[in-house]
Amino acid sequence: MSGSESGNSVKEAIGSIKADNIKLIEKFGAGRISDVKGVPDFYTFNNGLMYSHRDFDRFLASLKSKKKCAIVSGFNASGLPHLGHISVFDTNLFFQREYGVNIFMPISDDESYVSGKVDTQETAIKNSLMLARTMIAYGFDVSKTKFIIDHIYTNIYNLAIKLSRGLTLSEVKAVYGYTPDQNIGLHFYPVVQSAHITYPLTIGYEDVMVPIGSDEDSHMRVCRDLAGKFGMVKPAAIHSVFMPGLDGEKMSKSRNNGIFLNESEKEIKRKIMSAFSGGQASVEEHRKLGGNPDVDMAFFYLKSYFLGKKEAEELAKDYRSGKVLSGEMKNMLFDRMAERIARLKDAYAKVSEKDMEKSIMVDEGIDLRALMSKYDIFK
Repeated sequence: MSGSESGNSVKEAIGSIKADNIKLIEKFGAGRISDVKGVPDFYTFNNGLMYSHRDFDRFLASLKSKKKCAIVSGFNASGLPHLGHISVFDTNLFFQREYGVNIFMPISDDESYVSGKVDTQETAIKNSLMLARTMIAYGFDVSKTKFIIDHIYTNIYNLAIKLSRGLTLSEVKAVYGYTPDQNIGLHFYPVVQSAHITYPLTIGYEDVMVPIGSDEDSHMRVCRDLAGKFGMVKPAAIHSVFMPGLDGEKMSKSRNNGIFLNESEKEIKRKIMSAFSGGQASVEEHRKLGGNPDVDMAFFYLKSYFLGKKEAEELAKDYRSGKVLSGEMKNMLFDRMAERIARLKDAYAKVSEKDMEKSIMVDEGIDLRALMSKYDIFK
């Protein structure tokens, strides 16, 4: 692929980050967040990283009227999070700090195992405990955050069994495309996920919101349908946009094109310096012709996560004029990412066993400290 073709491919990827969200709006009845009144003044909304929604306006009204509200924000236990996850994490943290919202974080050790994302249940449990520690380090308040790891908090299955009477196998096949040769755990898991989401509504919360990726809305449609059948408030949702990797392709572990939140400074620099650039072939040519910020991945991440609108416009102008070089652009991103991840690592080291015990939900009789010791969570 030529440089021109590569640039066109990256430009197309950046230009299509909202494609899934627009599909949700046009085909599946979601709304545009830009149409909601009173959206918080926060970068994930201001920069369009949260683009579409279901009943977000209702959830905001519930917050403002002082109803008891919760956020449910889960992730699987296949490994540690990457840069593409931080728009959801930061949004959750904003609502917790600004409104005092309690956050429930299901970490799907069971789904990671039945789907084959990990080879053993033990790996899934260890990953789940490490993820809980990472999220505490990220800044979530242990007095307002509860982690649900299904292996050690099995009560969630009682709610899943109740909800299972509202979902048929044919509905699961229609939504997820599962086939008879796939294991039964996959077919059952949608009701477990719905149990995670609706759980706060069973313990006194009046409204729930779920920030998710646009590709996860099928889970919300199933859950909202089940909630309606069982007389619950339909959980609200906000959808983040698709974030391409540093090469302009889909961010994934297999492509190694994302920045993971536990990576070394050396690896972060290597990845960023290898990112697709809108710069010219030489410094002289760049000074003369300028760069193209529309296809520059370092600029895209800076604009999305770190810069205000005016700062981004000024940087784009300087890049187009040749004043800012592509290497300088990448160094700007590296400096910000390295600083952020260094802070996270420092905070990770300071998380205590007591913090974990305060925030991880367990069945009666589970010795969480013994479990953390077994899986070397603090070694």
